Amino acid sequence: MSVKIKALNLRGKNDFSKVVGDVLRSLKFEIVKTNADFDELEVFNEIIGKKVITRLKVAVGGVEYFFKKNSIARADERFGAEVNRLVKKNLYLLLVNNFALDDVPYGILHGVRPTKIIQRWLREGFGVTSHGVIDRDRISRRIRSDFLVELDKAELLTEVALRQLPIIRSGEKKISVYVGIPFCKTRCLYCSFPSNVLPEENVIAEFMTTLTRDIEAAADAINRYGFEVQTIYVGGGTPSALPENFFAEMLETVHKNFYGAGVEELTVECGRPDTISAEKISVMKNFGVTRVSVNPQTMHQRTLDLIGRQHTVEDVTRAFNDLRAAGDWKINTDLIVGLPGERFADFKETLEKILELKPDDVTIHSLAIKRGSKLQTRLADELNKLEDFDLPDDDEVRKMADYAAKILRGENFYPYYLYRQGYMSGQIENVGWCRKGSEGIYNVQIMGERQIILGTGVAASTKVPDHAAKKIRTAFNAKDLKTYMRDIDRYITRRDLVISG
Repeated sequence: MSVKIKALNLRGKNDFSKVVGDVLRSLKFEIVKTNADFDELEVFNEIIGKKVITRLKVAVGGVEYFFKKNSIARADERFGAEVNRLVKKNLYLLLVNNFALDDVPYGILHGVRPTKIIQRWLREGFGVTSHGVIDRDRISRRIRSDFLVELDKAELLTEVALRQLPIIRSGEKKISVYVGIPFCKTRCLYCSFPSNVLPEENVIAEFMTTLTRDIEAAADAINRYGFEVQTIYVGGGTPSALPENFFAEMLETVHKNFYGAGVEELTVECGRPDTISAEKISVMKNFGVTRVSVNPQTMHQRTLDLIGRQHTVEDVTRAFNDLRAAGDWKINTDLIVGLPGERFADFKETLEKILELKPDDVTIHSLAIKRGSKLQTRLADELNKLEDFDLPDDDEVRKMADYAAKILRGENFYPYYLYRQGYMSGQIENVGWCRKGSEGIYNVQIMGERQIILGTGVAASTKVPDHAAKKIRTAFNAKDLKTYMRDIDRYITRRDLVISG
């Protein structure tokens, strides 16, 4: 159900525009700039001591209706964060209870990394008994109460958060390294990553020269500060889109500068199976790669053609078989629920075919209509409507994800990392499922934000958690290839400043 309103007015000393917007988007309120006879909505928030008061005025056909909801801030949370949470909670309950709107699975829980909330509670002692036992039910109940999350989602969040604890507690001197390779063979319909269609060899060569400087500077910082590299993640883009000679040069540089006795995981994204050759497999084996990503997204050729992936379904099977024959690495794969033209039966068939290939890790993504993607750009054109892309509705997408969870658990996979994005089909989550012992360590560390991540390459980010100050210092490399190559010295200097504090 989508609700259209002609005007939205926010009142109070702080208009809380962001948090109000989060709630309205999740409940699919659409603000229409027109004189048509849609509803008008006015939101007023007032803070009195620890009380948060939210009032609504709704005008429908010249008649005004008034609603009010009060909540009291928790004493064990930062007051500013509590006010924002209660503004969202008050507004959500007023709208759902008075306008026959459907609840959404995650209620008012917004943000990319919801499991971090649970892990913070545990560090502060909530949900831990006097004997050091974690009370999962108590944690799940608070997630439901505080954020109005559905039971199955609260239990999923709790399970993932607890499974991650042994990994994110790996030690302060252990770090991870990200290497960003910004090239793909084509750009997918839904992609918003800052990747480039593979350029001419002279441009690739210039990028490789710049990347080597970047990697060597990062390695120097690692040595100066006495860090130990735990994981290395080569992503993008599609690193395996590089021609064989450049791919080998890149991995040799990565291995030479970052690989050591403490490395537990070296991942290379080979998302497009048609970019995986016997020569690249040999190079990965020689340079200590332990984990390879093969990402079909779907096993239906018509959908692959529609979304702009040039590989075939047969390429996926070949890539799995070739990798299995060559090495003992873990293979993870990505699937998307909510793709154009697909319904439950299509996804069911995709999952069955993927499980026949015996992956170690399957991430179930929900299609997100992201800013910067071809899909979002086309939808912004008044000539295109969402229906033109034949996307499944939220209920259908949730059915696909629920089925995936049921089948994967039955195949002895368990959920170990989770994140959310804006504008996701079904308003659900992306979940990584793996067999025991096949967890992607980097996936957990990047989501947990408790470990230093050093970023190299295009669009890479460096994140240094400052636990004492309860903040994360960040430095970002340029998303634009030319800017990255031109200003590499500036990005190296900025990264060093962030590391030094």
